[in-house]
Amino acid sequence: MADLQHLPYADSAAFGEPDDPPPAQAPTPAAFDLERARVLLAAQLVVDGHNTLGQQLDHTHWQDLMYGSVLLDTDIPRIQAGGVGAQFWSLHTGPDATGDSAVSATLDRIDAVTTLIASCPEALRLVTGADEMAEARDSGRIASLLGPVAGAALADSLGTLRAYHALGVRSATVAGAHWTATGLTPFGESVIREMNRLGVLVDLSGAAEETMDRVLAVTSAPVILSRSAARILTDHPANVSDDILRRLRANRGVCMVSFAPDQVCHDDQPASLWDVADHVEHVRALAGPESVGLAGSYGTAVDAPHTIGLEDASCYPNLIAELLHRDWSEADITALTWGNAARVVREAKAP
Repeated sequence: MADLQHLPYADSAAFGEPDDPPPAQAPTPAAFDLERARVLLAAQLVVDGHNTLGQQLDHTHWQDLMYGSVLLDTDIPRIQAGGVGAQFWSLHTGPDATGDSAVSATLDRIDAVTTLIASCPEALRLVTGADEMAEARDSGRIASLLGPVAGAALADSLGTLRAYHALGVRSATVAGAHWTATGLTPFGESVIREMNRLGVLVDLSGAAEETMDRVLAVTSAPVILSRSAARILTDHPANVSDDILRRLRANRGVCMVSFAPDQVCHDDQPASLWDVADHVEHVRALAGPESVGLAGSYGTAVDAPHTIGLEDASCYPNLIAELLHRDWSEADITALTWGNAARVVREAKAP
């Protein structure tokens, strides 16, 4: 965790001696850094690599999301307040869904998300490419990308993959598919090549290291990790090793750093935005400034565990303020928030 003397908080002396752990309360960024962060986000906005709001739609009315929900950590007003201009809608279903049941559940999830988007045309817009992302952002809508679908929901079928693509899906997780148990089977390699041909992003989050290695050897397009942080800082199965981060630089892929507290916590302390900033900086150092993005992982109940300072979707400016305090350039902030994710969406389709 960063030294207290370097934190951008006006009342840092109130935390006590430098060796004392910070209290479990949301840190408050200095007004100067926070204002700079808001200005930057107003000009560029954020692409959020992973929101789980689709899992709540069976028991959440679209009007609650449109005008504000007291039960969830995200809704359209807070997404807008956080400076989010685009987000990937996770289509993952329950872990018990396999085979045909996984496909059916995923189709239901796609239907629920697209119905919500159609119900909120002044706030949301379904998009399938980078140009549409920018057009939606510039018109004041939140660009909504479908994906990732779960690996199990591909059902060992190229036809199913093509059907998802026809419905607008632009990302799929390889973890959990039968053809990724140990690296990639020959059929798995054909799936990766077909995803490249279609322009469906290959999502490596949660995959085994040997699978990641093989995908990076086979793919002709950049990959993403839609919800991963640095494993060397927090040992979590969804996080990624330093070796893969180094390989990501050559692939020109993007690791979208998760805000989930169990993925970023440090030394059994409550997870805070400082920890997320440490993960973001580690990913940038190894993969390069062009290969790091953000994944809020919002879409859970307000009383679920959250990272301190990043409790809901309105809190992105807090993290950007911390990175500015750590002397990040505006160019690197712009790449982190929008540029890298938009580029990988544009380059997902193999030439």
